[in-house]
Parts: sequence; C-alpha cells; structure tokens
Amino acid sequence: MKPVKVGICGLGTVGSGTFNVLHRNAEEISRRAGRRIIVEQIGARRDNPNCNTKGTQVTRDIFDVAKNPEIDIVVELIGGYDVARELVMTAIENGKHVVTANKALIAVHGNEIFEAAQKHNVMVAFEAAVAGGIPVIKAIREGLSANRINWLAGIINGTGNFILTEMREKGRDFADVLAEAQALGYAEADPTFDVEGIDAAHKLTILSSIAFGIPLQFDKAFTEGISKVTPEDVTYAEELGYRIKHLGVSRRTEEGVELRVHPTLIPEAALLANVNGVMNAVLVDGDAVGQTMYYGAGAGAEPTASAVVADVVDVVRTLTADRDNRVPHLAFQPSSLSDAPVLPIEQTETAYYLRMQAQEQPGVLATIAQQLGDQGINIEAIIQKETSEEQVPVIILTQRVQEGKMNAAIAAIEALDAVHGQVTRIRVEQL
Repeated sequence: MKPVKVGICGLGTVGSGTFNVLHRNAEEISRRAGRRIIVEQIGARRDNPNCNTKGTQVTRDIFDVAKNPEIDIVVELIGGYDVARELVMTAIENGKHVVTANKALIAVHGNEIFEAAQKHNVMVAFEAAVAGGIPVIKAIREGLSANRINWLAGIINGTGNFILTEMREKGRDFADVLAEAQALGYAEADPTFDVEGIDAAHKLTILSSIAFGIPLQFDKAFTEGISKVTPEDVTYAEELGYRIKHLGVSRRTEEGVELRVHPTLIPEAALLANVNGVMNAVLVDGDAVGQTMYYGAGAGAEPTASAVVADVVDVVRTLTADRDNRVPHLAFQPSSLSDAPVLPIEQTETAYYLRMQAQEQPGVLATIAQQLGDQGINIEAIIQKETSEEQVPVIILTQRVQEGKMNAAIAAIEALDAVHGQVTRIRVEQL
C-alpha cells in the first residue's frame, strides 16, 4: 500500500519530539501501522536545533500544510485557541485527518471540530492532549468500554504536583517553589494556567466527556488554584492522615456530572497521594473493573510525542474503515451523547478541611461548631494548636456535605468576633 504522508505544524518541544520519534522508529511504526508513514512537510515559524529536518520540505506558513494535496494527516502542535482552531478546521475542510496535542483547543472548540470531522468523513485524534505520554484516553474510551464509569480523579498538571511535593517534603512555601519550577522550565513565566487549575480543567473536561458521554463543557468546570495553600496546611493535613494534591475530579451523580479542579486532601495511603514530582496519574472507577490507575510522564518532548505518534498509527490503521465503524471521538456515538447537566460547584458534595485563626478564650470552639451544626455539618476531627499568642490556629475536618451549606457555614464563622480573617477551605476526597 502507498505510504501515508504526514504534515507537522509546529516544531517546538513536542513537534521536534514527534519528528524525531517518527524518524528514529520508522521501521517499527510501519510494522505496527501496516503502511509506511512519511513526514512530507513541516510548517514552523523557525527551525529547531533538536531535530534534523534536512530532506523534509519546510514552510513558514502552517496553512500550506493544511492545504497541501499530498498530505493525508495534519499534526497540529502549535498550541493556543484561535489560530489552532482555524488551522484544524482548514485541514478538515481539505479532507485531512487531524492529530493534535492541544487540550485547550479540544476542551473549548472540540464539539465544533468533531462535528466538522464527521461531516467531512475524517478523524480527529487527541490522545496527547491529556496527561502527555499516558494513554488514558484510549484506556477509558476503548479499554473500559464495557464499564459504566462512576468517577475519575487525576493529577493532570505536573507543575502543580511538583510544587505541592516540594512543599510537603521540604517545608517550602508556594512562592519559593514556584520560582524554582520556573527556573527548571516546569512552569511558564506566566504560570496562571498551571497553578490556577485552567490547564487541568481543560484536560478534565475532555476526560469527563469520554467517561460519561456528554458534550465538552469547559465553561462549566469549577477551577481553584493552589496559590493559597500554605506549608502549615500541608503539615496539618499530614497530622490528620492526609496529603494535599491538586486534583481534577469528575463524578456521575443522580443530579448530573461534577466537574471540578481544586486542592484536595486525600488519604496518605491512597495511590494518588503517592504520585510525586512532575508525574501525572489518573484513577478511574468503573462498575465492572473497579479502580484502575494510569501513571507516567505527563509532559515532555518524547513522552508526548509517544502519544502523538500512536494517534497517527491509529489513523493509518483505520483509513480504510467505514466512518460508522470507527471509534467515536468522545467514546459514544455522536447521536447518543447524554444531556446530563454539569453541576454547579454549590451542588457538589465533599468533606472539608477548614483552617482559621480564633481567639484563645472559652467557648470559641463550641460557637464555631454551632455554626457548622446549624447547616447540618458533622465534625470528623479538630486540631487546636497551643500557643502563647492571643489567636490560635483551629483546624477542623468535616464529614461530607453539600458545598452550598459549607459556604453558608463559612460565612457565619467569618462573621464571628472571635474568628480573625478568612477561613481556609480545602476539599477532601476518600479515593
């Protein structure tokens, strides 16, 4: 059979890694795909010294690649929203299959892109968009297709996990570790997407759609970052038998689907609690299989390239398949997606870790407990630190309760004269 010709758009970290893997493992890849795969053209604003593109056509206009009649598969690795969307839509309209590592693109514009792909009878593959080299999309979409997925939870941003790991292991504060993460290249100069949970929310949106068969709804994802987590919170969590991780959590309930990213206390013996550094992991609970976890490098040139090239191989394998017999983009057939709502955070239910500064005087704890009790919130544990100061830290672990009730209780506690400043709240999950 004639070779399949690929065009790569973007020659940054992942683009160069993809080019190198396709060339270095060309024979092995062709044996798996059943056909030779050739990089026909590269679209990039500049060359990358990490790969030797001699002998490969290079253009500075990425849209040349999308319109090139010789190319069968366009690999989009430029990142971002608008230009990437235009490039992918142009490729689809020109009858090209698309492989992308762009989680923001899929999370925000995926519904539109998949509809266009269906119309033009082409495939869009995006394994590398979530958790780098970990084949978690394929695992959920295909490997767990017999299951009714109950929930999933993941450490899906390596930068945040590195920061929390350093805070726990070395007692460092957030700002100090963030500066090191930037120096090491783990965090961008503007780290907002990583540390405020936006990057993880993009990925969680995709995983949730595949797990539960719902349209992509990034705008409904609740996001909360880790910048307010203190070394004291990390220490108190450990005293209670927990570790703090920045999790993406999605859960099926009778009312709808939870979709939330936030710092989370999880039991120190849990699998996810022991995923450290820049590593990623996703824990999935299915009704038939129980819990399975997918762990590995969530970023980097060749780990991500591993997922990109695997998608290219999948596309090549199914080029001759009827489109109705291909694996659907979001695991469920487009006509069978569910209209289950994504729940607002106020309707979700978790346990809570609360930290506050309270006046050292009789009856204060009882008053705080009363505010929680008024909302039907049961207390699991209390830590009150002895100090010579007039104000003492009070740490409370609650049982599960709806977020809206906790909001009301916190507002009442913060209004007490004996409580100073804001109450720190971190959600707790028994994974």
